[in-house]
Amino acid sequence: MPETVADILAAHRAGRTTPEETVARSYARIRAHADPAIFIALREEAQARAEARALADAELPLFGIPVAVKDNIDVAGMATTAACPAFSYRASTDAGSVARLRQAGAIIIGKTNLDQFATGLVGVRSPYGTPRNLFDPKLIPGGSSSGSAVAVAAGLVPLALGTDTAGSGRVPAAFNNIVGLKPSLGLISTTGIVPACRTLDCVSVFALTVDDAFAALRAMAGPDPTDPFSQARPLADIGAMPQALRLGVPLAGQRIFFGDRIAAAAYEAAIARMVALGATVVEIDIEAFYETARLLYEGPWVAERYITARSLIASAHESMHPVTRGIVLEGARPTAVDAFAAFYRLKELQRVREHVFRSIDVLMLPTAPTVYTVEQVLANPIELNSRLGTYTNFVNLLDLCGLALPAAMRPDGAPSGVTLLAPAGHDAMLASIGRVFHADTGLPLGALGKPQPPLRPLPPAPSNGELAIAVVGAHLSGMPLNGELKALGARLLEATTTSDDYRLYALPKTAPPKPGLIRVAQGQGAAIELEIWALSAEGFGRFVAAVPPPMSIGTITLADGRAVQGFLVEAQGIAGARDISSFGGWRAFMRAVPQ
Repeated sequence: MPETVADILAAHRAGRTTPEETVARSYARIRAHADPAIFIALREEAQARAEARALADAELPLFGIPVAVKDNIDVAGMATTAACPAFSYRASTDAGSVARLRQAGAIIIGKTNLDQFATGLVGVRSPYGTPRNLFDPKLIPGGSSSGSAVAVAAGLVPLALGTDTAGSGRVPAAFNNIVGLKPSLGLISTTGIVPACRTLDCVSVFALTVDDAFAALRAMAGPDPTDPFSQARPLADIGAMPQALRLGVPLAGQRIFFGDRIAAAAYEAAIARMVALGATVVEIDIEAFYETARLLYEGPWVAERYITARSLIASAHESMHPVTRGIVLEGARPTAVDAFAAFYRLKELQRVREHVFRSIDVLMLPTAPTVYTVEQVLANPIELNSRLGTYTNFVNLLDLCGLALPAAMRPDGAPSGVTLLAPAGHDAMLASIGRVFHADTGLPLGALGKPQPPLRPLPPAPSNGELAIAVVGAHLSGMPLNGELKALGARLLEATTTSDDYRLYALPKTAPPKPGLIRVAQGQGAAIELEIWALSAEGFGRFVAAVPPPMSIGTITLADGRAVQGFLVEAQGIAGARDISSFGGWRAFMRAVPQ
């Protein structure tokens, strides 16, 4: 039975199984697993199966993939509780991230458990129970995205959404032997999310492999005009692992494990693995990062948590988890003076971050310094939770992207993980490194006891110094202007299609005949055939300089979610032009219509 997103997609497209069968298998596994603390609510199975059965476009990037959603993220028609029944409301619309997953063909299965109001890294602060750690039931599952991480590790779903403010999308990944992707701030819409710290919140992804997590990121990434914190950050493609990688690690005296020698040894082994993969280790001073981490709960940002819960605190404070309530109430204390002093200090610390990343390409840290039992955390909830955020609390304050990876299985049977960090916008670079590292570990998938599939070949990509350009008309192979590309030394990378929100027009009075491609609203377009060619930077510049109006070069989204520069037409250029989108591409139109 296929377990990864990539393998499930291949099985769906080859007809070896159907999306409905895959969804039914998720529900059967949930029943068989019999842990009521993983999901707070499930969709009606018949409804989810019907939605899967109705999918018609097998080329959708997440065609029929079951997804679980953390219950602080809205799913239309379902309650959003944030693990607090008194706070619960029924969502009328999907969160921005959920809407994009549905558009990509994903099927939402249910809402997962979490530390109440996404406040905690432990997974035990919920009235809905504590999801059972799959490797040792005495251990915590990690939080706050506890249910999402356990659901993926157990194979109940191949993908799940979490959120990440202080490490909630990374710590549970480490404790469950799965991948946790924390994107750059603003890359995924946070519309429809119960805020923890609204200025820092991210939607995160849990998956069995890096490629699966990045496929989900591709489907969700992009600016959202309804989200004031959304940012139009470009998302590059996964490529080969960078050569001569400069791997940052803390100075020996700054490596904190709270006496856990097994965790320390696992981290040293992960560094050695990276060196064997070609990285050069650079020791750096990360004391400024630790100072930043302390700001998250000791500074004014805890006031953002208070904003979300203050009405509930005023009306029914006893309905909140006592530990969560105590933390959130601290948010009422900071003054405006405290806030501005902290903002000024954070700006200084962000300058330190810039200095650090001039000497390294990526920072690799333990995802968590150690792991605790449920009993230990219940006895000492604040201090032990704080320790778990040692390597995670500073990340969003410093505007870094992160990728949590399985690294090893400890001698005591618990998983151990590391996290790759880089400045915002380098999400694809982290994935390019992380997929190679994870594959090299040879670790099984989650808690399934099944081997990782071989790394899939990457899509053709430009070589160093080359740029990619997409063509849709007279520059296609065999068409009259293709020679212009070849004369500039271009080489064909691949033939593919756009996403399904484009229209193609036959432009009047052009010689030779040319089409114009224009993007339209979601649901009003079609997938259009194109080719991607690679050009040297010089050739690209000469080619683009010769593009005549009303043609232009802009960003085109491909069927698999990638973005590439290519030919578009200005809106005024299609006046009087024939819409030929139904042909699916310029070649088909030229064959069908006498010229």
